[in-house]
Amino acid sequence: MSTNPKTDAAPDQAAAPEPLTLAARLTVPAEVMDRSVGDETVILHLATGTYYGLDPVGARIWELIGAGQSLADIRDQMLQEYAVEAEQLEADLLKLVHDLLAQGLVGIDAEA
Repeated sequence: MSTNPKTDAAPDQAAAPEPLTLAARLTVPAEVMDRSVGDETVILHLATGTYYGLDPVGARIWELIGAGQSLADIRDQMLQEYAVEAEQLEADLLKLVHDLLAQGLVGIDAEA
């Protein structure tokens, strides 16, 4: 799930990390656009100029985030689709989500 953040503007380093559980659902802000390029996905935050590249596994997670699934549902779906240990997948999923949150590319759905 390698991701490669690129930015023209520094992210808000002072922001405290938001609490995150597997029950969380994420939202994609209106100012965030994505495009598939082959089996990868490029995400662009129009307001900050931040762009992020996702490999095929990260792109699949992004697709499931966009479908409104909880992180637990995403974990379970990915376990069905990929040969990976649950603990490793969960750690990788949470790391990716923390990276996306830090870059402002997703938010936590307060109603979930």
